[in-house]
Amino acid sequence: MKRNTASWDRILRALAGLALVACALFAPFSPLIRALAFGGGAVYMLGTALAGTCLGYRMMGISTCPIEQKRNLA
Repeated sequence: MKRNTASWDRILRALAGLALVACALFAPFSPLIRALAFGGGAVYMLGTALAGTCLGYRMMGISTCPIEQKRNLA
């Protein structure tokens, strides 16, 4: 997959993922709700931060990556 997230975007996603991990550990809900709601979001945010690509961005045609991808016009 092509990278579509910039460095600043990846840092914000990592911070949001860590915040969701904290919510999953300390929120006053049942463990199942914490794992599904906050844990799932944390896995997605940390995964996109590490991979450098976001499925949601790809589906909407958005890219925050400053590097232009070369296109073949042939």
